[in-house]
Amino acid sequence: MAFISHDISMLRLFETFLENTPQLTLLLYIILRTNKAEISQGLGMGTAFLCVSWSLLDYHQSLRSFLQDKYELSLGSSIIYFLWNLFLICPRILVLALFALLWPYGVAVHFSLVWLAMFLWVSLQSTDFMESPGPEQLYRAVVAVILYFSWFNVARGRTLHRSIIYHGFMLVDSTLLGLAWLWGRAPEEEEHSYLIPVVSAVLPCYLLGLGLRVTYYKWFHPNVQVQQEGRYDEVDANGGGDGVEFRLFLEPDLVNRRMQWLAQTHFSLSQPAQQHFLNGAAAVEAAG
Repeated sequence: MAFISHDISMLRLFETFLENTPQLTLLLYIILRTNKAEISQGLGMGTAFLCVSWSLLDYHQSLRSFLQDKYELSLGSSIIYFLWNLFLICPRILVLALFALLWPYGVAVHFSLVWLAMFLWVSLQSTDFMESPGPEQLYRAVVAVILYFSWFNVARGRTLHRSIIYHGFMLVDSTLLGLAWLWGRAPEEEEHSYLIPVVSAVLPCYLLGLGLRVTYYKWFHPNVQVQQEGRYDEVDANGGGDGVEFRLFLEPDLVNRRMQWLAQTHFSLSQPAQQHFLNGAAAVEAAG
């Protein structure tokens, strides 16, 4: 059951970005195209935005449960993590819908080019999630779709430089999409004139999301708490000593290899920790 719980968390994330997020973009496009919106549509869109951010938070919490010392996210940390994902995803979806208003087929071209770039980027990072080359390529293709909308780490080691490259690319790309809509709309068009202030808020919203992400890693990440206690947590930690180890379990041969690899990817490990394998989250409690 612990293994299934972790797999469901990841599959929920895949479903969110393969189905729900594209549908959300399409719904926003239809509302902007028809210039009509019912209350139920507005509530549905708001809920969908929240669900996208929640799936990222749930996935991150699921990975954290593979740590030997289970430092869960506090309420404040969870809120900041949730909000910075929300403020980064909302502008992305909005500019895609606006771009589709003027160039519906251009979105397909844009997606293909960005997806290809992300797929090559993921491939260069030599992921090893699946057990055979074919499914591994499928996994990389799915990750490239996620990266079209949101950050998703797939390589071991420090994420700072990769994150800067990714968010810099997304910031430039989203800004160009918004500017393309402003440039392409007819000056005399009054139907969507109310969107100009909304588009003007896209850049500040994205920058706010980046600011919240910096705030999370600087003050709200569990790493801050454990360093104050003289220990080290996982993400981008530079500490020595025993560091962070995976959970040790009664059945060493029973391993959820998928989540093990992902946890190793997301969380930096000390040398002693690399000598151990991990079982599913809370499997010991389940066995007890």
